[in-house]
Amino acid sequence: MAKINLTLDNLNEVFPGNFTQEQIAKAKTLFLKRLAELSHNYYKGKMQTIPKAPVIGFNWFNVWYTPGVSKISTEIRDNNELSYELSNRGNLVAVVSDSTRVLGDGDVTPPGGLGVMEGKAFLMKYLGGVDAVALCVDSRDKSGMNDPDKIIDFVKMSQYSFGGINLEDISSPNCYKVLDTLREECEIPVWHDDAQGTACVTLAALFNAFKLADKKMEDSKIVLFGAGASNTAVARIMFKAGADPKKTIMLDSKGGLHKNRKDIEDDPRFYPKWEVCTATNPDCVETIEEALEGADALVALSKPGPSLDPALVKKMADKPIVFLCANPVPEMYPYEAEEQGAFITATGRGDFPNQVNNSLGFPGILKGALLTNATGITDEMAIAAAGSLAKFAEKRGIKPDNIIPSMQEHGVFPHEAADVAMQAIEDGVARKTLTWDEAYNQAQKDIELARNMTQKLINEGYIQQPPPEMVDEAFDWAIKQVS
Repeated sequence: MAKINLTLDNLNEVFPGNFTQEQIAKAKTLFLKRLAELSHNYYKGKMQTIPKAPVIGFNWFNVWYTPGVSKISTEIRDNNELSYELSNRGNLVAVVSDSTRVLGDGDVTPPGGLGVMEGKAFLMKYLGGVDAVALCVDSRDKSGMNDPDKIIDFVKMSQYSFGGINLEDISSPNCYKVLDTLREECEIPVWHDDAQGTACVTLAALFNAFKLADKKMEDSKIVLFGAGASNTAVARIMFKAGADPKKTIMLDSKGGLHKNRKDIEDDPRFYPKWEVCTATNPDCVETIEEALEGADALVALSKPGPSLDPALVKKMADKPIVFLCANPVPEMYPYEAEEQGAFITATGRGDFPNQVNNSLGFPGILKGALLTNATGITDEMAIAAAGSLAKFAEKRGIKPDNIIPSMQEHGVFPHEAADVAMQAIEDGVARKTLTWDEAYNQAQKDIELARNMTQKLINEGYIQQPPPEMVDEAFDWAIKQVS
């Protein structure tokens, strides 16, 4: 049997010496999927609910519940804002999905999304000190079609239990209507992590990539490959941050987006794509080959699996920046892009350098919004988060294979939360005002509490260590599949 350190940190070192880079990449993906299957079955999920208040004696139940808690109900009745102080609402997020576009697997039925939504809640707690609950809903109408209005109604009705909403894995084009309607009509922040989260972290990585390449984003030609919720959000945030729409080309499965794309213009459900059509690609470029001619940066966010010829990198300008962010299999592997001259590569995966992953964004962004009891999350707050991530990395040093913080750099999250909180106050969406230091210290305290509590549960055996044989089984299985 293979012997692997349970932290998985030495994964790159244990593959057979005769494996090619492609075999190693495939084996990693298979290994992680198999280990996820085994470990989720072992733990029966990832999240649980535990009290945050003590039970000193039996009569304390009368304080936490009836009759004492009646006073809390009437206090909140008379001033709804007190729900943020007298309940856990101020630090609680709902992770809402209809499970219609889960990773690269598409529609996995409503309960099929629970693994991902629990994972989101897991990361929020451990990385951001934010409590979260997974809510997978059935958005299908009587004909079996997914109805965005059902998600909208659900969130609007349940918003009073939460301080924020994280939308996740809702298929296009429904995701556009759901997000924009809820941002407009809810009294709490609504965040679509597949769109806004990806845009935020991608922008942070672009800031530092352009800096290392000694280029200015506003002067650069940028190609966006893939035109779903993620890349359309990247475009919107990128333009607000200074990129030039006229020097930008986006492509979908039918070719370049431009003013002559009647198929997009005639379908009102795709209005974010039509906005890109009218703002970008003035020369109506149709193909990826032509689009990449002289391009400074490529941001690929398309369907998983090989879809780009690595030789295309040679068409790009000097010091090309190549982000290959389809998960779990990128559009081309980063080592293939580097062989063709890519100066900086990034993916959405943690087993390659420069992981552009939403997990760097949403814990800190949502924490910053919650700290201020914000009524919404503005695009400026997302840009502030991107700038915070980029500056955090720059302060500790950046280089082509390390342009953005990793999730292991714990200090990034309270720093990001504080920067977002300050932007919320500046944008006028904060119900609660505090200083940067106050926001940072509260975020740091909550994050340390979550991590220390988890570690204590592990140390005292309430959370079991994964059996070594389970990891070995997953690794050996993956090796056999690839050999």
